Amino acid sequence: MSIRRRNRDSGSVDVDNGVGSKEKVELKKEIGLFGGIALVVGTMIGSGIFLSPKSILNNVDSVGASLFVWAATGVLATMGALTYIELGLMIKKSGGEYPYLKEAFGDMIAFIYTWTSVIVLKPSSFSIISVGFAQYVTAPFYPGCDPPIVPQKCAACIAILLITLVNCYSVKATNIVQIVFTIAKLLIVVAIIIGGFVQIGFGKTEYLNNTFEGTTSNPSAVALAFYSGLWAYDGWNQLNYITEELENPKRNMPLCICIGVPLVTVLYILVNVSYFTVMSPVELLSSSAVAITFGDRVFGIFTWTVPLAVACSTFGAANGSAFTSARLTYAAGRSGHVVKILSYVSVERLTPSPAAIFNAFIAIIMIIPESSTFESLIDYFSFASWIFYGATFLSVIVMRFTRPNMKRPFKVFILVPVICFLCSIYLVIAPIIDSPAIEYLYAAIFIVAGLILYFPFVYFKKSLPYMDEITIFLQKLLEVVPPPEYQEEDDDEVGPSDPKEL
Repeated sequence: MSIRRRNRDSGSVDVDNGVGSKEKVELKKEIGLFGGIALVVGTMIGSGIFLSPKSILNNVDSVGASLFVWAATGVLATMGALTYIELGLMIKKSGGEYPYLKEAFGDMIAFIYTWTSVIVLKPSSFSIISVGFAQYVTAPFYPGCDPPIVPQKCAACIAILLITLVNCYSVKATNIVQIVFTIAKLLIVVAIIIGGFVQIGFGKTEYLNNTFEGTTSNPSAVALAFYSGLWAYDGWNQLNYITEELENPKRNMPLCICIGVPLVTVLYILVNVSYFTVMSPVELLSSSAVAITFGDRVFGIFTWTVPLAVACSTFGAANGSAFTSARLTYAAGRSGHVVKILSYVSVERLTPSPAAIFNAFIAIIMIIPESSTFESLIDYFSFASWIFYGATFLSVIVMRFTRPNMKRPFKVFILVPVICFLCSIYLVIAPIIDSPAIEYLYAAIFIVAGLILYFPFVYFKKSLPYMDEITIFLQKLLEVVPPPEYQEEDDDEVGPSDPKEL
């Protein structure tokens, strides 16, 4: 039985584990090099490589252009990740884009990002991946047709609840799940690649000839293809959400990025080449599950392994998304941009369980409506997210002038964030100009609505009625306490402050 004591000198909460040692209630540095690579690779390889090929091909109209989009989006993801390394090692705070936007542009922009991410972007990412998981889990039970909506949504909700339970239980358990499922997904990806090259060895290359014939010249269609490709690469920035939990970030962050993102890029291109060895463009577009169709034609009696492996892939990606989503919500709560209870940490488990539970609740709400489809959620997610990715790339450029004396253990070539920022502008503007959709309007309205909440609740520090009573109730129910607040030291490390007693 543990005993909680208040440290009167530091104001922090210590946990006496019964054997004479004390443990401070805060997030621990438990993610090493292999765990970091597993998080990057495991989060990026999820539903995208199995669901996005149809969308990309449908937008660009040719095999060659499709492969080009996969390569180009991989390069863009790598450049974006390199830019984020500078920010992550310069501002050693968890929460991804949030602390960077706050440092560069102030509280208002940081709050709008938080508002959009905590309520929409992160839960929608979690729900999209869970829907992809559900599609492949339910597909074997409905051979020859698409699975009904209700079983898919039920499977997605069960996955969300199970992943949230693991994330609330232990950081180590979450990391073990990530590593195991990353290995599983790499095995199926490698199996598809080997199967494809065996087909090439048999001379099945007819769909890889004249590959750029019929390529579209519509800039909006290209942007939408990039949306789908970049969704498949989403996860390149995940290490920046767990900076405080990464061992030796100066060494491990660059290594994790420089190994993980290029590895995924190569694997994605080779997987798509394999798809086109056994499927024509028309057949790929008509397939309800591309990987299963590939498995039926290549793996024979072992085709049952494909939906199982894809389910493992998407489950691992959803686990990584839930892990980092909780850290963003945790960081926002600690800065007062969402209710404080979301920044509290479990006394026994040292996990941000309130934030994880909140994100799961929003993700389930997003899945329930019948109108929520994989494609519409991706368009909405990508449009809104690249607005803030662009702002974060811009923050690197801005802080080179406004914060020239900040320590930068890693300094990216300035042209890299400039190119990423210009690409972000294109990805946001091109679809609006050529083929505006209602999802873009919803995203814009939701972002602007953040201003309505910012002034009363953040700028003027107003609070909702009975919020203190609700916080105390939830604190006792979940057995959580506030984490030590940041204190800026000379070495830019963080220190404890004065959390409340439980």
